[in-house]
Amino acid sequence: MTVPSSALPPSPTPDTTRARILTEAARLFVASGYHGVSMREVAEAVGVTKPALYHHYEDKEALFLAMLEGTLAGLSRLVAHAGTQSGVRAQLETLVGDLLASAPEQRVGLQLAGELRHVSPGRRAAFESEYRRVWMGGLTGLIEGAAARGELRGDLPPAMLTRALLALMYPLVMGAPPADPQGTARALLSVYLDGATAR
Repeated sequence: MTVPSSALPPSPTPDTTRARILTEAARLFVASGYHGVSMREVAEAVGVTKPALYHHYEDKEALFLAMLEGTLAGLSRLVAHAGTQSGVRAQLETLVGDLLASAPEQRVGLQLAGELRHVSPGRRAAFESEYRRVWMGGLTGLIEGAAARGELRGDLPPAMLTRALLALMYPLVMGAPPADPQGTARALLSVYLDGATAR
């Protein structure tokens, strides 16, 4: 089994000022946490005035959520690309290959998600609901399709199979990168699709 290098379609090119704002803000938030960063610091890092920054984002929460929404949009593209493949093995190899290719961005997204607790309850709930719909729902859709085709076990709920897949995939994007990302990905997919018992 080979985990393909990413052939993921490129994401839409954003407005360059907004892209710079998101990049610099992500760097600052990861380094200092949500409460450790001010809009003034973000503006200085980007090289724009505070009023220019507020022209793009109404407040710090909106900026922070825009970064997380960018991560979620990337995850949505991963699921959509995997869904174009034929068969669950090809779908999951594509998904994991794309996930590896985007691992640095996903690590930043996961680090930022840890700060979500500082966002107002309404905005946090809205983002979490969208996350469940896009990422969890997208993955579950792939798993449901595979189970319906007889490619995965039908005696376990698709939601449980999705959680098992996520548990195996998280080491690819959490903490320090594995020494052999491709080998790790192949091993994890083999455990998921073929089992861990001796053959």
